[in-house]
Amino acid sequence: MKSGMSMHSAVTHDAHDERHFGAVHTPIYDSSLFTFLNVADMERAGGDVDAFIYSRGNNPTVRALEDRLAELEGGERARCFATGMGAISAAVLSSVNAGDHIVCVDQAYGPARALMGSYLKRLGIETSFVDGADIDDIFSAIRPETKLLYLESPTSLMFELQDLRRCASLARERGIRTIIDNTWATPCYQNPLALGVDLVVHSLTKYAGGHSDAMGGAVVGSAEAILALSRSELVLLGAVMLPQTAAAIMRGLRTLPLRMERHQAGGFAVAEYLASLPYVDGVRHPGLASHPQHALAKSQMSGFGGLLSFEAGTDRERLERFVDSLAYFRIGFSWGGYESLVSLQEGAAGRPRTTRPVVRLYVGLEEPAELIADLARGFRAAGFDSQEEVQENVG
Repeated sequence: MKSGMSMHSAVTHDAHDERHFGAVHTPIYDSSLFTFLNVADMERAGGDVDAFIYSRGNNPTVRALEDRLAELEGGERARCFATGMGAISAAVLSSVNAGDHIVCVDQAYGPARALMGSYLKRLGIETSFVDGADIDDIFSAIRPETKLLYLESPTSLMFELQDLRRCASLARERGIRTIIDNTWATPCYQNPLALGVDLVVHSLTKYAGGHSDAMGGAVVGSAEAILALSRSELVLLGAVMLPQTAAAIMRGLRTLPLRMERHQAGGFAVAEYLASLPYVDGVRHPGLASHPQHALAKSQMSGFGGLLSFEAGTDRERLERFVDSLAYFRIGFSWGGYESLVSLQEGAAGRPRTTRPVVRLYVGLEEPAELIADLARGFRAAGFDSQEEVQENVG
């Protein structure tokens, strides 16, 4: 933290600013246009990328959120967007030109893979997808025309990590920009900029907002990179964040460290319970000692979230009965809010790591013991175990 504050204090305290008349919460500047007292002031503002002229470029409420996100990630600047994909698209497009090459981890978020794997091909930009857990695979994919290494650590279905220090060092030696999606860990538990990564992207819809009521994205990095992006991709793509959304996400950000502690504790409890069951295997949570990259996780992360996955055989119909029987876990694809979620997915994205169905669980803010009891009932309803065995495992 550049301010020297703890994260708990940084999300709580705003800089006192006379423009807001001492308001505790930054007001919502619900204005598309900002005017000037004279022509000279307007002309000066026209040459200032940070000036408040038109909310498609800058808005005071959105700026307050951007400043807070930059502080939390240890970056110089941040820009917010209407969605996580808006942020990812802007970050990627600001990094490449026609004829360039991208190396991307093959388990990255699906729409991000589609952007780089198919859409950008129309613009003369090629992408190679690699096993992010294998630094040699990353190294061998690099070409003379490679300009971007896109990372996501951990990934959000198979929960594979990349060695961020080595990736950043490898890329920097070759003049390649690195971007990482840090949504899973949040700045509470991972700070990629401090490990040498160039740009961090977030889906603010997830943990940052935290209440499943607002969508947004952010890019954080050096002032130079963010200002360049602000002059082009931000205003030209038009995926700008509304001030009302910024206020909602700022409200969620106030409790982010507290909520992450709860998600971490619940995620561990559920992961350990699942790992104890004889009919469950492949529990994927980087905080578990059984995770193949657990040592790497501990070396570059300070904590863990509440999103994990597991496998339990190949019988999809039985797994559907398990999922349909859950009461606390709602069926849905997103995550990061207060509510627990479950989804049943067909194997891994990109190059498949498994051909079996994968159950992904998001552990919300409910009482972990009640969530575990709900899972036990689901397993019992699907015929995985007898009532006596399930009760013994819960105990």
